[in-house]
Amino acid sequence: MWNSIKPNTRNFRLWQIIILAVILGTWYFASLNDNVAFFFGQPLGVAESIWNWFVVDGDIYRHLGITLSETLLAFVIGTVFGMLFGLWLGLSKTASLVLDPYLTALNSMPRVILAPIFAMWFGLGIWSKVALAVTLVFFIVFFNVYQGIKEVSPTLLDNAKMLGANRKQLLRHVYLPSATSWVFSSLHASVGLAFVGAVVGEYLGSASGVGYLILQAEGTFDINTVVAGIIVLTVFALLLDLLVSLTEKYFLTWKPTSGETEKL
Repeated sequence: MWNSIKPNTRNFRLWQIIILAVILGTWYFASLNDNVAFFFGQPLGVAESIWNWFVVDGDIYRHLGITLSETLLAFVIGTVFGMLFGLWLGLSKTASLVLDPYLTALNSMPRVILAPIFAMWFGLGIWSKVALAVTLVFFIVFFNVYQGIKEVSPTLLDNAKMLGANRKQLLRHVYLPSATSWVFSSLHASVGLAFVGAVVGEYLGSASGVGYLILQAEGTFDINTVVAGIIVLTVFALLLDLLVSLTEKYFLTWKPTSGETEKL
């Protein structure tokens, strides 16, 4: 009964706007206190910082371009290698048994501590940041693809083999479709992690990037600029996540929605 009631999208949007207005209003009135403003900034001050970055000075474009370049490079490289390695290990039982403990150990390691090592290997340019972010993205994608391959129904595989499907056809028509939904679910998390890797790398050693701007603002206790940098990074992370969602919708047209599944 309850599942048959379709939610009103307009009502949800209205409530989202109301919640945002309440948060901003609470922040504004609380920041009238100097102590609160020192630690949390002021909405008008944050808006002024963003306005100066994008309109008055235009300084943000170069820094934002560098951070986005690092993020996109890490996202693409980590995703490609994670998918390929996940497919290979998922299809090779011998390799998965041999490498499983090593991969588990690497995944358990706090990879942020690799940042100084990458800085020594690749210098303070973008590639040390890309390398750090790749390590974050790779394991998310790898384990999802690996799990997607393992989750393939043995009955489906047996039926495909009975119909004469060879290894290449099994990969294309059985394994890849099974792994695709797992891949896209991992990509949503990977976008945020790619940003994390890029910004953390900029924190530890860089002369450019949004992370560098935030670090400089922290050094002068300019909380408004710090919050402005966080908001800018969050907005662009959401835009990349939206791009992933649109791509997922395009490639997974075969996947029924929850409502269609219930009707079936």
